[in-house]
Amino acid sequence: MNRLISLLIFVFAALWLVFSTIFVVDQRQYAILFAFGEVKQVINQPGLHFKLPPPFQNVLFLDKRILTIDPPDTDRFITAEKMNILIDAFVKWRITDPKLYFVSFGGDEKRAQDRMSQIVKAALNDEITKRTVREVISGQRGKVMDSIRSKVAEESKQIGVDIIDVRLKRVDYVDQINASVYDRMKSERLRVANELRSTGSADSEKIRADADKQRTVILAEAYRDAEKMRGEGDAKASQIYAQAFGQNPEFYKFYRSLEAYRASFKTRQDLMVIDPNSEFFKYFRSPAGGGAAAPAKK
Repeated sequence: MNRLISLLIFVFAALWLVFSTIFVVDQRQYAILFAFGEVKQVINQPGLHFKLPPPFQNVLFLDKRILTIDPPDTDRFITAEKMNILIDAFVKWRITDPKLYFVSFGGDEKRAQDRMSQIVKAALNDEITKRTVREVISGQRGKVMDSIRSKVAEESKQIGVDIIDVRLKRVDYVDQINASVYDRMKSERLRVANELRSTGSADSEKIRADADKQRTVILAEAYRDAEKMRGEGDAKASQIYAQAFGQNPEFYKFYRSLEAYRASFKTRQDLMVIDPNSEFFKYFRSPAGGGAAAPAKK
């Protein structure tokens, strides 16, 4: 029984010794090998590795992936206009120098995040104080983030990390100035609307006046052309009449007399008191223009 217990103890001790000297590094991790608390080696490559059993050597694993700092609270900053704004930002970072990172923070990720938050906040404050609210919110938002990244890059290297990106999730006014900002935006929109409305009215009047002018010109030109065509037509008709009736003047006189008779006696009630021997009844007396006078008719 004693031999069996001794054998089991020996086996367990051997297994413990074997497993305490073997460790596996994941591809998502760094491994720092310590000897009596001193950093001896930083292992970047994944795979199976060996070490001395504790307390001679031990291993600390650090995350190699890109990590995120996303604080739940917003920070207040003052712009170049001396206006308070609230900014909610997040940071993407990763460990690039495991040894320096361990020396700086002792492997405590919370301490590292606090330090990086301070670095980013200082860079944000420096950039926000040089810009207006409009530039921060929309106009130069990309430039603000680029400037922050360039400013924190050098300082982050001194603690063994690389701040990959800084993004502004939300930029808002504090509650005390929201109403004044909205009133200013409203008045600005009303000013622009009134300006556009007045410009549109002026353009409308200009277009209407131009249309009326063109209408008057078109009507005048049309009336002029119509009168011209009418005059030309009357002249042509007179010319044709002259040519036609000039061949027989007596017939022309007879034709004009008939037209006069037709115009004078349109109905049976028409009455004319005139000397029967007058020139008007010349062709009543004779179709040839002479002869005895005929009695007047009603």
